[in-house]
Amino acid sequence: MLAACSRNQNPIIVIETDYGNIEAELFLREAPISAGNFLYHIDSGTFSTYQPVFYRVVRLDNQPDNDIKIEVVQGGLHRNNRRGVVTPIEHETTQATGVKHTHGVLSMARNAPGTATVEFSICVNDQPELDFGGKRNPDGQGFAAFGKVIKGMEIVIEIQQFPDERQYLLEPVPIRAIRRK
Repeated sequence: MLAACSRNQNPIIVIETDYGNIEAELFLREAPISAGNFLYHIDSGTFSTYQPVFYRVVRLDNQPDNDIKIEVVQGGLHRNNRRGVVTPIEHETTQATGVKHTHGVLSMARNAPGTATVEFSICVNDQPELDFGGKRNPDGQGFAAFGKVIKGMEIVIEIQQFPDERQYLLEPVPIRAIRRK
């Protein structure tokens, strides 16, 4: 499942949207399971076949019922039919990888540990409550951080401000492609 990459250089990916491109470095050495899974789905065509979107935006002003507030933009295949297409991966904690949820970090979305597939979030500002031991998820295991935006964070912030209802964008933002640079 792991894709080959240079020993001294992490792979760079491009997330293409109508608002511009977002480039991210994937931390394959630090988070081999999560970053390797993401690269696998890029290389195998999962993202191009199932038309991913940015569909959820979490801001300080749209989570009134949450005691622990976060700021992220979430994307992936969302409601597209993907049963049997993606297999959940083992959970990589930030305690194990050392990759923390800082501004621009990519992270696997999940329910219980070991349920992450292809849904991902991009942090807007530092989000320590998403790290191992953080309080955003009651199990305390946090989320698996595996990369970081290196160009185009202004596009992520723009998308985060789009109109939503209960954190779900009224009009999801199509991701035209996710590819290696």
